[in-house]
Parts: sequence; C-alpha cells; structure tokens
Amino acid sequence: MKPRILLINPWIYDFAAFNLWARPLGLLTVAEYLSSSDADLFFIDCMDSYEPNDYGTGKYRTERAIKPELLKRLPRHYKRYGISIDEFKAKLRSFLPLDLVLMTSIMSYWYPGAQDAISVAKETAGNIPVILGGIYPTLYQDHAAIHSGADQIYSGTVNGRLLSAFENFGITLTPGREPIPWYKLGFYAAPGFSPLLTSQGCPFQCSYCASRFLFGEYGRKSIDEIVMEIEEVNRRGVHDFAFYDDALLHDAENHIKPLLKTVVQRCLRVRLHAPNGLHARFVDDELAGLMKSAGFATIRLSFETADHTRQESTGGKVFTGDLVRSVRLLQKQGFSKEHIGVYLLYGLPGQGLEEVEEGIAFLQGLNVRIHLAEFSPIRGTACWNELVAAGTIPDDLDPILTNNTVFSYLYSGYDQARVDRIKIWVKDYNRV
Repeated sequence: MKPRILLINPWIYDFAAFNLWARPLGLLTVAEYLSSSDADLFFIDCMDSYEPNDYGTGKYRTERAIKPELLKRLPRHYKRYGISIDEFKAKLRSFLPLDLVLMTSIMSYWYPGAQDAISVAKETAGNIPVILGGIYPTLYQDHAAIHSGADQIYSGTVNGRLLSAFENFGITLTPGREPIPWYKLGFYAAPGFSPLLTSQGCPFQCSYCASRFLFGEYGRKSIDEIVMEIEEVNRRGVHDFAFYDDALLHDAENHIKPLLKTVVQRCLRVRLHAPNGLHARFVDDELAGLMKSAGFATIRLSFETADHTRQESTGGKVFTGDLVRSVRLLQKQGFSKEHIGVYLLYGLPGQGLEEVEEGIAFLQGLNVRIHLAEFSPIRGTACWNELVAAGTIPDDLDPILTNNTVFSYLYSGYDQARVDRIKIWVKDYNRV
C-alpha cells in the first residue's frame, strides 16, 4: 500500500499580512521531489483564503488571536490569517488515513502558526508523525525541536536526507520516475497567479540577508525550462507571474534578457511582477525595454538607504547613482510611479530617522512609489552579529521578537510618534 503523505502550509500569526503573490513554493518543491516516488500526496494551504484582485494579490481572511506573552507590550491587535480551524480540520479529515505530515514554517516569527497546525493535526488525525521544515527550523533548529511539537526537524533544502528522515517513521520511498512539476500536481484549482523561481540563492552578501546560507550556492534554471513552465501555466489560464528570485537581474546578458526575449518572441500574454527587490545597477536601456515589451507590471527596486556610508557597509548592493540611472531608464520606456516602487529600510543597526526622512525626500524627487520596509534581524547575518555584540539583543532572542513590527517597536529606540508621522507622509505621497 502506498504511503499517504499530507503537506501543510500553516497559518500566519502576525499584526499585519497581505498576499503579495505569496505561495509556499518550498513546500510545493518538496511535493515535486516526492512525486518521483510511489506515494499518495495531499496538500492543505491554510493561507489559501483570499479574494484575488486584478493582479492576483489580495487580503487574507483574519480572526483575532490571543497575543503571546512576549508581545503583550505592543499596542496592536494580533491575528490569525488564513482559513478557519474548522475548515482545516474538515480538509484534514477528508484525507484520512495518513501516514505522515510534512509542514513548512516560512518566517521564523510565524512559528506560532506551525505550533497550532501541528497541535490540531495531531488531535484530529490521531497523533500522526509530523516533520517540520522551512526557514524557521533551518535558522532555529534547537528552538523548533523544543517548541514546535513536531516529531522531527528538517533543516535546509530538499534532497535525499528527507527520504532518510521518512525511514524513522517506517516509510521507505525510492525515486523511480521523473518528478512531476509542482504546477501539474493540481493543488490549486484557481491559482490567480503563479510563483516563478528562475534561480536559487544569491551571489551577493548583504549584511541583513540570509539567502546565501539558507539556499547554498547560487544556481539557475535553463531558459527552456523556465519558458516551458510559463507556457504550461499560462495555458491553464494564469496570466500573472511573480518572480521569487533574490538576484533576478544578475548576469542579465545570459539570463533575464534571453528569457524576456523569448517571452516577447512567443507573444505570451502574461503580466510579470518582481516583488523582491531588484538590483538597480543591472538595469540598462536594453533590459528596461525588454521589461516593458515582455509585460512587467510591478517593479520593485532595492535601495534600502540614501546614506552612502551605509550603502557600502551593508554590502554595496546599490548606490544612489545606480538607482537614479535605472529609474530614468525605466521611465523612458513608459513605466510610471504606478509600476516602479523602491524599498527603503528603517530600523537598521545605528540608523537614525533623519536618514530615513532624507531617503524619502530623495525618492519623492524621482517620482517613484516608496515602500517603507521595517528591518527584521535574521540570525547568523552580519547585522544580527552586530546587534548581539552591541548588547541590543541576546543571541538566543526568541524568534517571535524578530518580527519586523515587533523589532522596530521594542529595539530600534525610535520615537514611535515620529515613525507614525513618517508612515503617514509616505502613504499620502503614494496616493498622489
């Protein structure tokens, strides 16, 4: 009898959440990997609970949740985002009996969602064994082993180690055929949009980012493989594609440019979105034109700060001149403030609000949309180590306190009234 394995993307517990082309692509990749073996796979996405807008994004359903003790000081409502607990139980019962549950936990500070989903799954399915993977158990193996309720913790990316982990629960799987691409497994009846990951990892080493040690060496898919995925999903009625790459524009001559040229040549009717910050320095006149011709509707550029010294100290990802040049090239192709957004960080170690205000004024002069991004420290990064060395945080800080909203409020030292005024300033500017 074939093993029956359920994959679960748990709820989000947070103060704010919005589906900005979010799918549990790591978990879907696990399903794709397992499809090469003889097993029955089932899937529950607790976050598949929103009404998509024209581009496929949208608001999640929410319910008020009890605020954890560590977060009691924050004067904001804590919520559970996603389907109801009753819906989750009903879906789970429909797949019984099961031999194993695989669960992901994406952001480390969302671990309460995994805790609850594991607890409800065991209660509903009779103490079924659960393996927990994802970013949270990769960065916090000890914490996850003690607090998650999972029977086993799996860290890192999917490979043969996962099949070895199955053997601890009496399940032996042997790959015997070509894996089925995740988008052909039928887990989303009406996806609205599709995630698109053309590369994994990042060749750069920004001080606040964990991409390199989460995903290992940087690698890319072939252009043919990417185009085949776009065409297959597009034939299923999906027109919006969101790039998940951390370095989409890197080595543009051999990657993004030939990809976009193929999209144009094949007259694919798609809208392309880049919610992750793009490297502005790699935008040239040809690439800007290709982005327009291929159907880019959402462009987000990384800038982080207008302070040159901090630009250098955080990794030299982008300098002010790079941003100005790339924005002007994109505007020349017809992209407007509606399409071009720029991320501006606040809350970095040692960063004052004056620096943030100067950055806002500078970006207003470029006539781009401003996206304020609250800094969230990630364990193992240079910024994390700097905060620990300065005594701002302990190295064993509970991951729930790394939530960007929480960290800014508790550890930045900012005047929160001034922060609120800055947010209103940006919101009013973006409306115009």
